[in-house]
Amino acid sequence: MLDRTYYDQADEIVKRYGKNERFLIPIMQDIQEVYRYIPGELLTYVAEQIGVTRARAFSVATFYENFSFQPKGKFVIKVCDGTACHVRKSIPVKEEIMKILGLTEENNTTADMLFTIETVSCLGACGLAPTMMVNEDVHPNMTPQKADELIEKLKGGEEA
Repeated sequence: MLDRTYYDQADEIVKRYGKNERFLIPIMQDIQEVYRYIPGELLTYVAEQIGVTRARAFSVATFYENFSFQPKGKFVIKVCDGTACHVRKSIPVKEEIMKILGLTEENNTTADMLFTIETVSCLGACGLAPTMMVNEDVHPNMTPQKADELIEKLKGGEEA
């Protein structure tokens, strides 16, 4: 059961857009921006508020891989494993980050909710391979050593 503040926040977001099905995606984007994920219970509530079925809301949320039903850390690290990045050794970069943070494929978020690591198919920065992003910041030409230094900066409170 979610705290009442989640519903109050959702009400504010819905109020900004209006109770119309066409606003489902922007409403979900705003909820995810606030909480770094979309609580399933809250998506059901929003669906009721804007007049869409629960099935429709979940269908939309699961279609777009940008939406998550799992809580994410403050810093979401996306390591590209597209062809250019893979060939230029993006996997050792990801492995180093996972080792430093004590993460596994099954558990990709740190217990303190500071870091989440994900593998993505492409970041659209092939000329800068291997590339990763931390939230909205692109980090080109990554190496395991550069990744280690970046993680230490982030742990120390510095921005990406």
